[in-house]
Amino acid sequence: MPFPLRLCALTLTLGLVACEQAPPPAEPGEALSGGRTTVYQNDHNAFSMPSANLTPTRRLDFSVGNSFFRSPWVIAPSTTTARDGLGPLFNTNACQNCHIKDGRGHPPEPNANNAVSMLVRLSIPANDSTEHADQLTRAGVIAEPVYGTQLKDMAIPGVEPEGKVRVEYDPVPVRLADGTQIILRKPKLQISQLGYGPMHPDTLFSARIAPPMIGLGLLEAIPEAALLANAGKGQADGINGRPNWVWDDAQGKTVLGRFGWKAGQPSLNQQNAHAFSADMGLTTSLLPHVDCTPTQTACLAAPNGGDPEVSDNILRLVLFYTRNLAVPARRSVDELQVRQGKRLFEQAGCQGCHVPSFTTAADAAEPELANQVIRPYSDLLLHDMGEGLADGRPEFQASGRDWRTPPLWGIGLTAAVSGHTQFLHDGRARDLLEAILWHGGEAEPAKQAVMHYNADQRAALLAFLNSL
Repeated sequence: MPFPLRLCALTLTLGLVACEQAPPPAEPGEALSGGRTTVYQNDHNAFSMPSANLTPTRRLDFSVGNSFFRSPWVIAPSTTTARDGLGPLFNTNACQNCHIKDGRGHPPEPNANNAVSMLVRLSIPANDSTEHADQLTRAGVIAEPVYGTQLKDMAIPGVEPEGKVRVEYDPVPVRLADGTQIILRKPKLQISQLGYGPMHPDTLFSARIAPPMIGLGLLEAIPEAALLANAGKGQADGINGRPNWVWDDAQGKTVLGRFGWKAGQPSLNQQNAHAFSADMGLTTSLLPHVDCTPTQTACLAAPNGGDPEVSDNILRLVLFYTRNLAVPARRSVDELQVRQGKRLFEQAGCQGCHVPSFTTAADAAEPELANQVIRPYSDLLLHDMGEGLADGRPEFQASGRDWRTPPLWGIGLTAAVSGHTQFLHDGRARDLLEAILWHGGEAEPAKQAVMHYNADQRAALLAFLNSL
């Protein structure tokens, strides 16, 4: 058999596209998703490692920050003065409870006592009046009058929790072009046992699972101009990435948003401070007021753990820790199936939102993060993802159909780190194919392309994604 025909036969045997030119080899350094910060770890600790280029002295600060991220906070007053002040209302008592092993959260199990690594954001619709203009400018939403902007399902003794969260699912069948049927699940939030009376009748709800913590300092170090250069870049192909402009508490002005499911936070320090406040009821110098609404009198009257409860030094150490959680190296980048999957990823147009690479700024907040070629597979911009994924809840410039493109680095290690494979903002997708099939809006053409791939092509695409 002549060589070209033998190659076609081999290609068919491998389940790849017949007679297609072999995919190019991996790019130089492609496995180093975090540049020189990348670590070679692929077990349950893969997301918990310090940047590879941190010096031994700097690793001490990382370890101390890690201890405050992992250890539980306690109720005030307590002899443990560095860690007291929990609540009065809260969702968890430690950062690690939501970001399990620094990884991805998940929806509550059917019989769980609380949601733990999934929270529910609340707000009410904006109107044309100027009554809430300042709140919209600074918070991006109008808080539900009694329960605020986040439902807290736990409380200290003597204070009533705000409510309980459950999730049920409706089946959504999807048939692929080759006849394969996939049953997606559409979540239905169940809010019960409201502790402070009924909510506003027009309350908007948005369930959010905790995202992975890896590479956040590198994302913060991407130059703003590099992110804005991708805004609207793919409009000819129906891709219209847009920045979210959000309030910076420290600077007192509107700036580019980068973090959170809707890019509602501008910096890691502010993201951390808001998590301390909303998730654990802990004050910081950035957010010095306890997170209770005027209706919650017992919450307002409860003792605190100091002023602020999270000292500036602890906030600094947690910031250092969250900036320097390393991204694991990719696996199997040279394997034929993975390279074929990368080509199929590109042919579907996925890179229009999941931009493969950036170079971090020379003046990054930490020297180890500067001048790194990184491969997050995200543009950190907002995209209309269609009605199927819509939460209907605007946040700053993000509409109820908009979501920030989540980074894909490390996604193939989710099961090893977090013990599950539940994806998207609310964990509805039970694997990566389900996550793709929920895409709509600007991502509808890419989804349709994947739906028309045959089984071997889908396997190659998933092999690529699981190599990230």
